[in-house]
Amino acid sequence: MSPSRPLLTAAMLTVVGLLGACGGGGAAETVAGDGNKPAYGGTLTYLEHQPPTCLYLPAAGFYPNGGILNQITDKLTWQNPETLKIEPWIAAKWEINEDATEYTFHLRDGVTFSDGSPLDASAVAANFDVYGLGEPKLKLPVAEFVNNYERSEVVDAKTVKFHFKQPSPGFLQGTSVIGAGLVSKKTLSLPYEQQCQLKNIIGSGPFTLKSQIVDKEVDLAARKDYNWAPPSSQHQGRAYLDEVKIIVTPEDNVRVGALTSGQADMVRYVQAYDEKTVKDAGFQIYAEPTRGVNNGLYLRPTNSILKDVDVRRALQAGTNAKEVVDTLFTGSYPVATSVLSHLAQGYSDLSKELAYDPDQANALLDKAGWARGADGIRAKDGVRLQLGVFVSGPQPLSKQTLELVAQQWAKLGVKLEIRPADAGTQAVDIKNAEKTAIQHGMVGRADQDVIKSHFHSQNRDVILHEDEKLDRLLEEESAEPDVAARNAKVSEIQRYVIEQGYAIPLFEEPQVYGAAPHVKGVAFEAVARPWFYSVWKSQQ
Repeated sequence: MSPSRPLLTAAMLTVVGLLGACGGGGAAETVAGDGNKPAYGGTLTYLEHQPPTCLYLPAAGFYPNGGILNQITDKLTWQNPETLKIEPWIAAKWEINEDATEYTFHLRDGVTFSDGSPLDASAVAANFDVYGLGEPKLKLPVAEFVNNYERSEVVDAKTVKFHFKQPSPGFLQGTSVIGAGLVSKKTLSLPYEQQCQLKNIIGSGPFTLKSQIVDKEVDLAARKDYNWAPPSSQHQGRAYLDEVKIIVTPEDNVRVGALTSGQADMVRYVQAYDEKTVKDAGFQIYAEPTRGVNNGLYLRPTNSILKDVDVRRALQAGTNAKEVVDTLFTGSYPVATSVLSHLAQGYSDLSKELAYDPDQANALLDKAGWARGADGIRAKDGVRLQLGVFVSGPQPLSKQTLELVAQQWAKLGVKLEIRPADAGTQAVDIKNAEKTAIQHGMVGRADQDVIKSHFHSQNRDVILHEDEKLDRLLEEESAEPDVAARNAKVSEIQRYVIEQGYAIPLFEEPQVYGAAPHVKGVAFEAVARPWFYSVWKSQQ
């Protein structure tokens, strides 16, 4: 079951032509430099698979959002994508008390937001008071990367201290994530709906918004006075590029065609079946790991069918993740061996527990009282064993993945009803366990708290559960200051989630990019969002 590439239509070819007409990217542009020495100037034309959604920072983890926010906001700290260590950025140094209930940050001098206001202790405190407590009057929700937050304390203009009601060992790493981007007090004063709009996001990053065509294009311009990159960055000062032109290009073949023909410089979301095309054209593939909760199917125990753990475990045993990867993907997508990526902190190898075993799956369904009908679909008390799931737009080849899983489940007597990602009822139905029994998803974050973000009933709650034990385990993990004990708790949670049949991990999901040979200095943050600050273009 290999996905076929759609043919280029006349309309698509017109889109490709428009990319060249946009200016800035492609083979027509040259930049001063000898090809080896970084050069200033030029425009990077970057094609994005999907338009951004709401850009309120704590809710902006969606990768198209991150591709923008990572350029216009800075963070208190920088998580080194190679070592995963937390390094200075806007905070020059910090102290943490022994039980991780007090964090004191000392800020570097001279940092300003793009509106000229200072990025000082007062501004940092205001950001994290919103992220940690929310602001009901403005309808601003709490950020999932902050746990047990109590209050901020402005010690002086360059020193801010944060207090927590209980240990919050994940907070330091949390200050480095995309949702912790620092914005001006003017932005923070706006209600949620207005903070969703890019034009209202005032950050201190190396680029600023030049123009936007909503859902189609975002143009960023280098901030000429930028001079506060992470100290560990080899490049300092303003960004090399003059501009970044982000163009929303949903069609896979249009993105790849524009890249290989020289009309675009870099693209996100190179599908597995296009990787060879990009490589054969002499272009670079970047398959960047997301280091978090794996791409998988997440089963909702409040659904009337899935409330039976035997049914959930049957679906788990009857899913062949290796076949999914071997059929649809490439070596960039390792088969999942647990709820978490093998690169995640606290990872535990549960490959034996996740072994494909259709005989066990059938036995469990028989035990649960589901008998095959004349059409091959099982039923019990007049109810067919039919479960609904939506195609997940952000996940690579979600439709094809679900179709293959549906074939596997059909052999068990289970019908998987696959609904399109753009269904008019999706926004409501996906929050209803009866209508949407399963969710296809993942989440990236290089910290133990990623598992709490995904499963806790007060965070993303992907399985829409009422499992008090699961919530308790997640809360214990997020409040454990000892690293070894915290990792042990993460391991316990992974095992519990698998034992309860809440998850069917499929593969470790990367973010896959393609870039032209003349694009140099390509860099990403710790969970694969692009960082254009150090990118430059050699002569073509």
